[in-house]
Amino acid sequence: MTQQQTDIDYDRIERAINYIAKHLHDQPSLEQIAAAVHVSPYHFQRMFLKWAGVSPKKFAQFLSLSHAKTQLRQGGSVLDAAHAAGLSGGGRLHDLFVSIEAMTPGAYKRGGAGLLINYGFAETPFGQVIVASTPMGICHMAFAPTADLARARLYQKFPAASLHHGSTAYQQQALMMFNRDWSCLRHIKLHLQASRFQIKTWEALLKIPMGAVASYGDVARHIGQPSASRAVATAVASNPVAFLIPCHRVIRQNGVLGGYRWGVPRKQAMLGWEAAQTGDAA
Repeated sequence: MTQQQTDIDYDRIERAINYIAKHLHDQPSLEQIAAAVHVSPYHFQRMFLKWAGVSPKKFAQFLSLSHAKTQLRQGGSVLDAAHAAGLSGGGRLHDLFVSIEAMTPGAYKRGGAGLLINYGFAETPFGQVIVASTPMGICHMAFAPTADLARARLYQKFPAASLHHGSTAYQQQALMMFNRDWSCLRHIKLHLQASRFQIKTWEALLKIPMGAVASYGDVARHIGQPSASRAVATAVASNPVAFLIPCHRVIRQNGVLGGYRWGVPRKQAMLGWEAAQTGDAA
C-alpha cells in the first residue's frame, strides 16, 4: 500500500466513524456508511476489517454512550488496581513499556538549546505522525494534516535545538506500539518538557489499560489530588506524545468523549480500535 493510499484509507475510516457516530441511533447499514465515504460496500467492508479487525457494525457498539458509561463505571477501580494487581497482556502495554523522564529546566527554558533532535514521519492506523527523539528518548509525537505543518510545529516547540531528519531506535520502538503484535516491543523512554504535576498526571494515564477509559476525576483521585480535576484536564490536554501517553483514554464523567488536541474523530477511532484489539464487546 502506498503512503498516499494509506492516507486515503485512514481519511475514509475517520469519516466513516464520524458518520456512524452521528447516525448511531439510526443503525446505518453497511451500504449507507460506504456511500458516505464514496466507496463500494464490498471495498469498505474489507478496508474496515483490515483496519479494525472487526466489522463496522461491531465497531459501532464501541461508539455508544452506554458503552462509554459502562467503561467509566469500571475506570476508577481499574486505574487504581492496574499497577498493584498486575494486569497481564496487552492491556497494560503503556504501563509496562513506557517511562517518562523530564528535561532539565535549563533545556526547557532555552527552547531546547544544546539538544540534538532527530525526527521522522510514519504511517499509523490513525494517520501520519511526526515522531522526534533526543539522545535520551522520545520528545514529541503528533498528528498533523501535512508534513510541513508537523515540521513547523516541532521547530516552534524547540526553536533553539539542532533538528535533523532521521530515524532512531527510540522512534522505531515507539512506532511499534501501533502494531497488533507487541512480542518484539522493548522499553520506550520519553524525554519531555514538563512540570512535576504534568509528569505525575501523564504517568497516571499510562496505567489506564488499553480498552478502558477513566474520567478526569478518576485521574485526579489516583494522583492523590481529588480536587484537581481541572488541573488534570489541562495536563492531559498538554500531552506532547500522542498515543504513547494515552490521553485519548480520558473522557468526561458523563460518558461524553470531550476534546482531543488531534481531533475528536481520531479519539473515537483510537478508543474503538483499542476496544476491538482487546476483544471488548460491552
